[in-house]
Amino acid sequence: MAFRLIVLTRATPVWFQPPAVGELAVQADGAYAPLSFRLLSVRCDMSDALQPAPVLQTWKLTLAYDGTDFRGWQVQPGERTIQGELQAALGRICGESPLPQGSGRTDAGVHALSQVASFALAAPIPADNLQRALNRTLPVAIRILEARTVPDTFHARHSAVAKTYEYRVFRGAICPPFLAPYVYACSWPMDVEALQRAARIFEGRHDFLSFAATDPDLTTRNLELEEKSELEKTTLPPPTVAGAIRTIYTSAWEERHTEAGELLVYCVRGSGFLHHMVRNLVGTMIEAGRGRLRPEDLAQILAARSRTAAGATAPAQGLILHSVEYPNQDPVRKVE
Repeated sequence: MAFRLIVLTRATPVWFQPPAVGELAVQADGAYAPLSFRLLSVRCDMSDALQPAPVLQTWKLTLAYDGTDFRGWQVQPGERTIQGELQAALGRICGESPLPQGSGRTDAGVHALSQVASFALAAPIPADNLQRALNRTLPVAIRILEARTVPDTFHARHSAVAKTYEYRVFRGAICPPFLAPYVYACSWPMDVEALQRAARIFEGRHDFLSFAATDPDLTTRNLELEEKSELEKTTLPPPTVAGAIRTIYTSAWEERHTEAGELLVYCVRGSGFLHHMVRNLVGTMIEAGRGRLRPEDLAQILAARSRTAAGATAPAQGLILHSVEYPNQDPVRKVE
């Protein structure tokens, strides 16, 4: 007697008709049982079953966030971070959880008007749909300004050619509470001309080791460390001589008049920045503005290549990542 073996799984779409003699069925658990029904007209072309793996598409997100309630950009176990929230949102929307790579790491309390992130997805989701879904899923403190696909060679950090940061100092006697999370309240008398002279000293190509934290920014970490888990804690030495060299294209202070009060805003655009570099520059320049340092002293601080030679680190909440630039593209602009 001839037998025909039919495999049934829960996912098998079946239509049945009365049984035929000599047919057996095997269920997914391997148990054999006589068939009481026969599978009707189910054919499978083996070439259809051997489909290629889904093609990964590289995505670029431009996002803004209020960093007040986050422990910075980089994912950390048990902590609320921008990168972690974005990864979790992608998992809920697409069923995939790539770790988004930012153009740079922002610390706890630091904000962004135009951060850029990149990652790869297999899901064939339209860009507008992804943007809407992310904004519905993410906390209101994180907004996706643009989502689009880009060539596979694009990387938010490695492809960046320049970044612009702003640091905002509130000059009034009493800082309004709604403004306090976004400025450094500094009511001391300040010589604005001394601040300007100090800022110009940083323009050009310099070794900024005196203004770097002992843990360098992700842009200076070597490839081996970058390939390690983002969750792994690694103690890093200070940057090398080459690793601390940066080019600053513009460095200047400006006065802004707002309804809430007077602001002093430091704007700096450069090829890249070390960890805490902008905040350390600001803290040192404020010492010059208060008359505790001469603006000319900052050149000697640069030459010292020692963190102890520079001033204190300015508070995180006054710092904002303003924009990121890429080759052959217009700068990523801030939200007005």
